Amino acid sequence: MAALVDTYSKTRLLQCAATAMLALMLAGCNTTKDKMTTGSIPVALNKPVETMNDQEVRSATDRVGQAYEKNPRDPVNGVNYANLLRMQGRDAQALAVMQQVAIANPQDRNVLAAYGKAQAAAGQLQQALDTIGRAQTADRPDWKLVSAQGAILDQLGRSSEARQRYRDALDLQPGEPSILSNLGMSYVLTRDLRTAETYLRQAASQPTADSRVRQNLALVVGLQGRFPEAEKIARGELSPQQADANVAYLRSMMSQQNSWQKLAAKDVGTATASAN
Repeated sequence: MAALVDTYSKTRLLQCAATAMLALMLAGCNTTKDKMTTGSIPVALNKPVETMNDQEVRSATDRVGQAYEKNPRDPVNGVNYANLLRMQGRDAQALAVMQQVAIANPQDRNVLAAYGKAQAAAGQLQQALDTIGRAQTADRPDWKLVSAQGAILDQLGRSSEARQRYRDALDLQPGEPSILSNLGMSYVLTRDLRTAETYLRQAASQPTADSRVRQNLALVVGLQGRFPEAEKIARGELSPQQADANVAYLRSMMSQQNSWQKLAAKDVGTATASAN
């Protein structure tokens, strides 16, 4: 990353925060255990896609991809294959996979949710919002989908609407760390770091919080200039290699921004990082 204190630097910083938020929120739509369609043979995954390391992702992509090629209509393999592709930055290919799966399963709620996730990752934010809206039902609202709507609204720069969706999701799933984390990251996008930290600390204190929540907290603490504390949080329960990578990322973010206060004086200038 370039260490430039300018509008681009701030925009890039906020986009990184937005990407982290969207990745965490939409990860909740994973469907590795959905029911099978008749005649399908889903490939079992040992762990959620978003928690795999690079080697595990590559290995699983080969296995699931082969199964998908044999039956592109299967919703389980299709969703898992698209998620694995996205983990490798192959967003256009993931979207193409989900388009085919959605055509074959137009009423499948989980498929629609995953299709919306692929659209969002590919930058088709309004389409993603519409697709996830179709996956939601009034009689059985899914907090993951409500939260996903919030993440996409934040990407669209509609912060007030996004935060209301997060609060709606918390009404359905009180104390859920992924929702609290993304509510906190929503405030990062509008440069309110103190409020962001409050929500992220609530999220990290939950027994079910995972390392991604704590990494978001480390980012926000670091952005306020408390790097030793941020490094301690970032290392947490991670392996030394993962911790070193995260700390290196935090350092690059700190050097890029050269203090949040200086960057906060500049306008973002892009829709994905604009404040209401």
